[in-house]
Amino acid sequence: MKIAMLGPIAWRTPPLHYGPWELITSLLTEGLTARGVDVTLFATLDSVTSATLDGVVPTGYEDSAEIDGRVWEAIHVSHALARSGEFDLIHNHLDWLPLAFSAHSSAPMLTTIHGFSGQNILPAYVRARSHFVSISDSDRSPDLEYLATVHHGVDLSGLPFHPAGGDDLILFGRIHPDKGTDIAIEIARRAGRRLIMCGIVQDREYFTEIVEPRIDGEQVVYLGSVGPEERGTILGSGAALLHPIRFAEPFGLSVVESMACGTPVVAYRKGSMPEVVDEGVTGFLAGSVDEAVACVGRIGEIDRAACSARARERFSADRMVEEYLAIYRKIIG
Repeated sequence: MKIAMLGPIAWRTPPLHYGPWELITSLLTEGLTARGVDVTLFATLDSVTSATLDGVVPTGYEDSAEIDGRVWEAIHVSHALARSGEFDLIHNHLDWLPLAFSAHSSAPMLTTIHGFSGQNILPAYVRARSHFVSISDSDRSPDLEYLATVHHGVDLSGLPFHPAGGDDLILFGRIHPDKGTDIAIEIARRAGRRLIMCGIVQDREYFTEIVEPRIDGEQVVYLGSVGPEERGTILGSGAALLHPIRFAEPFGLSVVESMACGTPVVAYRKGSMPEVVDEGVTGFLAGSVDEAVACVGRIGEIDRAACSARARERFSADRMVEEYLAIYRKIIG
């Protein structure tokens, strides 16, 4: 079985800090390679992999102002599809652009839909010659047919179980209105707990006007973007992870990573959260600031060992790799 893994090029694969699509692409690529599958990873040329690496762009366009993402994504896709005849399957993790040229692929294409950026991109999906996998049932479009839903898996080796978290609340993710950074600050304030925030600033105006004035270094602490070496330690140190999203989250990697460390989650009941959070076991779901504050007050009811065990059972990278392997065999067979 020869697989072409068509990865995104916003960041290196795996990412040094932020880059959820690149992270999943890397975990799947490494898991398949470890199982003896012949994988060629199409990614940035500074990517690190045990598979065969191919690509055209030296580094991620988010890391270099000299790289135009629109131009280099097109060149990247063209380069990969020019080699499509060498593979049994093209696994697309690059959203809609490869779908626009899927009729020119000599191998069948599978697309993992990591989330829809808007209804405007749906025509590329509807017209495509590709099989589709969703990352949650909640993120499915009624206009598409899917082979399966495959929940993301995480590298559990980097997320050690912490039997005793501290008193702090944790916020882990990009600083953006969608992620409810300001809501988390308010929840923590009303719950009487310190908030530790980690993540890239994706909306600079929102950060400057709404979030930054509330960062005092004492009750609200911002650690910036945190790499994989520190994630497990920070997530495991909390009493709970706050995830008060304003949008229908397609999955939520930080939620799973936190639960794997034994730190339960207080999330808003939107998008995939009812699929990902086992209420009363790995966390609680809320619909408002008042409800979230009440949930924080109940965090002591969660058994951290049971929380970690459930997350590790449901969201390992090994489980994800095996599910994709079964899908590959179905398509190729």
